[in-house]
Amino acid sequence: MAKRRRKSSIVLPWERRGGLLRRLGLSRMRPFLLSLLVVALLVLIGARDRQKTGERATRAALLVVRQGLDAYRADHEGRCPSQLDELVTKGYLAELPSDAWGRPLRLTCPGRKDPSGYDLSSDGPDGEPGGLDRIE
Repeated sequence: MAKRRRKSSIVLPWERRGGLLRRLGLSRMRPFLLSLLVVALLVLIGARDRQKTGERATRAALLVVRQGLDAYRADHEGRCPSQLDELVTKGYLAELPSDAWGRPLRLTCPGRKDPSGYDLSSDGPDGEPGGLDRIE
């Protein structure tokens, strides 16, 4: 008589009958939950990327205005214009750029840190003057 071979008693974790999702009756929800997690991650990354893009665009606008402002000060013995619109009327800038959120840039002359200089800044995404998210 031939001996019968016994089947192996090794059970892999995914072959077990239990599992939290299966016990709760949510085993068919797994693909939906995974898709929802991926969409939430993509939305989070997109929002962060939009904010960083806005900051980069505002820094580029500040650089353009700073170059025109430095040229104005070089021609006028270091004096600042009373408003940034003077840079456009006197030909130092073609147009006055705004920040990425559509608000005008702020010029403070004399500057807070350097009394002989100036401060050029944007109010940032929240639009609060002097807020913590301002861009200088």
